Amino acid sequence: MHRADARVKLPVALAFIFATSSLPVGLWPAFGVMLLIVWTAAALSGVGLVRVFFRSLVAVPFMLIALPTVFTKPGEAIFELTPPLITLTATDAGLTFFATVILKSWLSVTAAALLTSTTPAFSLLSALRSLKLPAILVSIVMLMYRYLFVLVDETQRLLRARTARSASAGAGAGGGTIVWRAKGAGGMAGSLFIRTLDRSERIYLAMLARGYDGRILQSRQTPLPGSAYAQIALFATTFATIAILARILP
Repeated sequence: MHRADARVKLPVALAFIFATSSLPVGLWPAFGVMLLIVWTAAALSGVGLVRVFFRSLVAVPFMLIALPTVFTKPGEAIFELTPPLITLTATDAGLTFFATVILKSWLSVTAAALLTSTTPAFSLLSALRSLKLPAILVSIVMLMYRYLFVLVDETQRLLRARTARSASAGAGAGGGTIVWRAKGAGGMAGSLFIRTLDRSERIYLAMLARGYDGRILQSRQTPLPGSAYAQIALFATTFATIAILARILP
C-alpha cells in the first residue's frame, strides 16, 4: 500500500468517501461493510490500527456540530433535557440521524488519515494535479503545507521568549495573573501575524525573482499503466455497488 501510486490511491479514497456519504440514514449493515473495508485496509497497511484511530479522532469536534439534530428532528420522544427556560426533547429519528452523521464523518476521516499515512505529501499534490485540479489551488495547498512547519517553529520561539521573561523568585508561581497572560498571548498572536505577513511578502518576491508563475514545476511523470486504471475501476465499482444496493434492497 505504501508503494502504490498516489494517482491510484487518491481516486480510490475519494470514491470510498463519496460512497460512504451517499449511504441512507440508519442503514447500519452498509456502514458495517464500509467500516470493515477501511479497517481491513488500515490493518494491511502496516501503519497500525491504533495510530489510524487516533488520527481519525480529529473529526470529533466537527461531528458535534450535528448534535442539535437530536432535538430538532421530529419523531418519537426518547428522553428530555430541561435546562433553564427551555425543554429539549430527543427523538429516535434525531438520534438515528446524528449517529449516521458520526459514522459517515468518522469513516471518511479514517480513509483520509490512512491515505495521508501511506502517501508522501508531495506525491498527493502531484496526484491532485493529475486529476486536473486548478494549479493555483494545488500551489496554495503546497505552500500551506511547506510553511506550516515554519510557523510552528516561529511560535515555539515566541513561547520560549515568553517563558524566559516569566520566571519567578522563590517557590511562588511565575508568569503573572491570568489577565497578564491573556495580554501576553494576544501580543504573541499579533507578533506572529506580522512576522508571517512580512515573511510571506519576502518569500513571494524571492519566488517571482526566480521565475515563479503560479505553477508547481515537477519532473515528467510516467503514464499510469492499464492495470492501475483497472484497480481504480474495480474499487470504485465495489463502493458504488455497496451504495446502490443499500438504497434498493429492503
